Amino acid sequence: MQAAGVELAFDMTRHAVVGLFEVLTKYGKFRRLFRQLLELAIQRQPDAIICVDFSGFNRRFARAVKSYTAGKQRTISNWQPKLIQYISPQVWASRESRAHKMARDFDLLLSIFPFEKDWYAARVPGFAVQFVGHPLVDRYTAVQRATTEAQSHCPLVVLLPGSRTAELSRHLPVIHDAVERLQSQLEFRWELILPNDSLTEQARAAFAGMPGGSIRTGGLADALARADLAIASTGTVTMECAWFGVPTVAIYKTSWSTYQIAKRIIKVRFLAMPNILANEPLFPELIQHEATGENIARVALDLLQNAGQRHAIKDKLATVMKTLGAPGAASRAAEAIIELLRV
Repeated sequence: MQAAGVELAFDMTRHAVVGLFEVLTKYGKFRRLFRQLLELAIQRQPDAIICVDFSGFNRRFARAVKSYTAGKQRTISNWQPKLIQYISPQVWASRESRAHKMARDFDLLLSIFPFEKDWYAARVPGFAVQFVGHPLVDRYTAVQRATTEAQSHCPLVVLLPGSRTAELSRHLPVIHDAVERLQSQLEFRWELILPNDSLTEQARAAFAGMPGGSIRTGGLADALARADLAIASTGTVTMECAWFGVPTVAIYKTSWSTYQIAKRIIKVRFLAMPNILANEPLFPELIQHEATGENIARVALDLLQNAGQRHAIKDKLATVMKTLGAPGAASRAAEAIIELLRV
């Protein structure tokens, strides 16, 4: 967005957190940013407010804007902005009642997964939800996956421990253990990919002295295009693994308190989105206490030694990826917003 010319009043990506306890520790900062953003919106009075991801914060922000404009209806102010949420929060995974709050606080929801429109229609029929397609279709359509394998092919395992410091703190030790165990069983190469230099340095410290691989910032598409297997944190990156047809061991570890809450409210069978879309465990999932180096290595070794199983997973992933829509998700999202403003 910044590269496209958007002025960043605040870089909210620096404040992204996962888990109840983690949110509470930054409550004061979020509250301060919330008030500053609300004041900025009131000052500038835009015709549309497009909330991107960050659903808990954004829904409360949309609610605050609507409450403000409702209170001004008896004055000379006629500011009534359209409120749009781009990317649905996973209300279908837990706390379905939030769907009604979404319908109350937003004028339009732009969905990137095909099943979400019908899911909302069954619960809040009057809510405007539009499936625009998934952005990764545009991002990677031109990237070709390597298809030739030499007779002496040495497997490549891509390691994707997460995109936040806390995730790496929990995931790097078990992934390190898994790599050591795998190296005692077979010869392979590994590449550990991180989204920014700060996380890369954290990984370098954790993997210091580990032979047989490399650690770098960026280059995810290139790595996945050559990969035989991935070990990845559950989340958006599993969709990228799925796009490139890479069999993946999906792992996730969080704080004890967050896990205890999550296991009581999450209603879906799987955490990795490719599994949810396929309605079957195409990617083995090792969550919390199951995410040990021993378990990760065992599952990864089984996949690396079973070419037939890997090919079967790739075929199913290709079918799932076809449901994400044609290229042009961003353009369709923009057109939907423009159409809303014309009303």
